[in-house]
Amino acid sequence: MHMSKVRIAVAGASGYAGGELLRTLLSHPSVEIGALTAASNAGARLGTVQPHLLPLADRVLEETTVEVLSGHDVVFLALPHGQSAGIAEQLGDEVVVIDCGADFRLADSAEWQRFYGGPHAGTWPYGLPELPGLREELKGATRVAVPGCYPTISTLTIGPAVLHGIVDPEVVVVAASGTSGAGKAPKAHLTSSEIMGSVTAYGVGGVHRHTPEITQNLARLTDKNISVSFTPLLVPMARGILATCSAPLAGTWATDAAHDVYVEAFEDEPFIHVLPEGQWPQTQSVIGSNAVQIQVAVDAMAGRLVAVGAIDNLAKGTAGAAVQCMNLALGLDETAGLSSAGVAP
Repeated sequence: MHMSKVRIAVAGASGYAGGELLRTLLSHPSVEIGALTAASNAGARLGTVQPHLLPLADRVLEETTVEVLSGHDVVFLALPHGQSAGIAEQLGDEVVVIDCGADFRLADSAEWQRFYGGPHAGTWPYGLPELPGLREELKGATRVAVPGCYPTISTLTIGPAVLHGIVDPEVVVVAASGTSGAGKAPKAHLTSSEIMGSVTAYGVGGVHRHTPEITQNLARLTDKNISVSFTPLLVPMARGILATCSAPLAGTWATDAAHDVYVEAFEDEPFIHVLPEGQWPQTQSVIGSNAVQIQVAVDAMAGRLVAVGAIDNLAKGTAGAAVQCMNLALGLDETAGLSSAGVAP
């Protein structure tokens, strides 16, 4: 029996996340791309703002309204924080709504208030199927909150060590990201003069909005109290995140034993690749793919585990994760339209 194609709409199609969603969906065997919407770019041809999306170049961006978005099987929301709830509540329960923003990621409304401000819209099934128990929640879900890019790689990189008791969960994360994570809107500190040949830290001292999300994820894995010290770095590249996560060892561990735990933890995961010992993740290897590369070592002198992970912040960090969640929600092959092969050099 020939299945009809899944009709999808993308709100925020002119931004980086929206563009990556469309690039990914163009190679999805079960998808038909419907309405594409934008705010200030409404009325423009997609080709003028996303010139790399040649098959869709002549599509005209429409206003982001419920009228335009309704009538689709799946609606992806790639909108600024705070804009998803109003649209989602007007789309019927039969529509699968996948939010790439932060509005529905946090379970604790006090944490939302503290880090984002304004009323908390609620909590949706969390789109990180590699976390224990979450894949089942995503199957058949009609609402999905796609994780933040930093929480995705930080959680996956240190998660097995927390789950299997290799470390005490006093976690330090230093993660370097490309500039696309800040979105497409022009910002003075992201001009090439400011970023070329320079690395800078930001959101230092526990104030970055992804900190409570990382903490929330790790709390699913252990009964111990979690602390997360998260420092993001902005590095002069367009896309990719390299996260270095460390925590104090709980007991005596050698690198090969820790490595074995990681290999076993992720052996059934289609997109997570624990590299052979001695080979370390690099962002170049995952660009343009939904792959996650991870490596781990025991620093015996410091009594710490050090784990390093790499993703493409726009792919597994946003759009690839969104498509992976759509596949689960609709009962499609989880890997449909997604690749583990990156683009290099």
